[in-house]
Amino acid sequence: MTLLMTMKFNKYCSDLKKFNLLVFSASLFDLRTKLEYLKVNLRASNRRKLLPTTTVVIGEYLPVAFSVLPAIVISRPPPLEPRPLPPTPMAATMVLDPKPSSTSPPKTLPNPYTVESPSTDTDDDLYTRLKSLHRQIEFIEIQEEYVKDELKNLKREQLRSQEEVKRIQSVPLVIGQFMEMIDQNNGIVGSTTGSNYYVRILSTINRELLKPSASVALHRHSNALVDVLPPEADSSISLLSQSEKPDVTYNDIGGCDIQKQEIREAVELPLTHHELYKQIGIDPPRGVLLYGPPGTGKTMLAKAVANHTTAAFIRVVGSEFVQKYLGEGPRMVRDVFRLAKENAPAIIFIDEVDAIATARFDAQTGADREVQRILMELLNQMDGFDQTVNVKVIMATNRADTLDPALLRPGRLDRKIEFPLPDRRQKRLVFQVCTAKMNLSDEVDLEDYVSRPDKISAAEIAAICQEAGMHAVRKNRYVILPKDFEKGYRTNVKKPDTDFDFYK
Repeated sequence: MTLLMTMKFNKYCSDLKKFNLLVFSASLFDLRTKLEYLKVNLRASNRRKLLPTTTVVIGEYLPVAFSVLPAIVISRPPPLEPRPLPPTPMAATMVLDPKPSSTSPPKTLPNPYTVESPSTDTDDDLYTRLKSLHRQIEFIEIQEEYVKDELKNLKREQLRSQEEVKRIQSVPLVIGQFMEMIDQNNGIVGSTTGSNYYVRILSTINRELLKPSASVALHRHSNALVDVLPPEADSSISLLSQSEKPDVTYNDIGGCDIQKQEIREAVELPLTHHELYKQIGIDPPRGVLLYGPPGTGKTMLAKAVANHTTAAFIRVVGSEFVQKYLGEGPRMVRDVFRLAKENAPAIIFIDEVDAIATARFDAQTGADREVQRILMELLNQMDGFDQTVNVKVIMATNRADTLDPALLRPGRLDRKIEFPLPDRRQKRLVFQVCTAKMNLSDEVDLEDYVSRPDKISAAEIAAICQEAGMHAVRKNRYVILPKDFEKGYRTNVKKPDTDFDFYK
């Protein structure tokens, strides 16, 4: 058995392998004609023969076209004829009067087997409407398939583009510095080797992020700009989080009462009560210099400041600014102050500042000139055009006499706090703080060590107490005896043959 199908050709499905066909299914055992829709795969040889109202022969169970027949006009079959009535045994007429009149015809009963044929005009209208609705459904389905195919193509193209971008970014990239925007597709970048390149810019990059001195990623072979790095990506400077802040308090520092008061007035008070300085009509100090011999508590006091303030705290060492390549040191100085301004109020603590802030001289080598460039950038950031009152700078050094006078002038380092060696009273306070948690014997007399004339720093006093505790542990004791302190004192306080001045 075969199916005769009339092709409904449409321009939207001319390039597809599947067609919607209007089908008349003829069956030997069913005299009724039914209307169906099928999707049939047509062979390439048959697709060239397809024309509107073309008849094709397909299998009944497998929807594959086997051949294309000549054009046959398949019309609606004629309506069914009413079946003839079977013979009835009873009379079709009934005589009402035994003497029939010659004038009146005999009355007859209605035949129950008589079937009236339906109205042909009504059926034709319904059939026409049905065909019209089916054509509309067919057209909508073809449009839907076309839109779905286009959507699949667009998604495929998008995935291909994303894979291409990932492939470009998967190779090792070169870090550069953006210098200037030429147009929307090209710009000038500088590499760490000192060379400048005119490169193309990837279309997916946000142009608003391309600012001068921004860190960018360049393609390894073509040097094309493929990504913009965040400001903190190429910098070793970072903020101390709340968990990273030291747990040192002012009570942990023995003595240094004057130094504590001065640093609170210069750093903490302007950040917490700035309106006091505004009402008085003065500007708070911008920078503080902590100087003195080693071990007198400069860094520990800075730790206490970081713990007692809610401001962002940035800690750097002066030697970190000295880098291998030219220009890296001044860029790091700019990054430090940029990070502080973005997280204002902030405190910048530069330890061992004498590594980059020595007095300038006629430099003969490139390294000395680079250090001087770092100093000039530091001077500009501290008292330049782009300054802010919510950023405080604390510097610590052991060699205040070697610093550049331009750094020490008022307006940059307004407050200079000296940390001398502790006197007798300061020694007593330091010993009390260091031995507050120690298990001392009643025989231990701390006044004996306080009254000794040796000039020792607070760090040496802490080392004496620690060495005494270690000696007790070595002897398997839980109590520290006077001989343990004596051992620790002799270990840490060495008397030189001749006295020498501090850094002659």
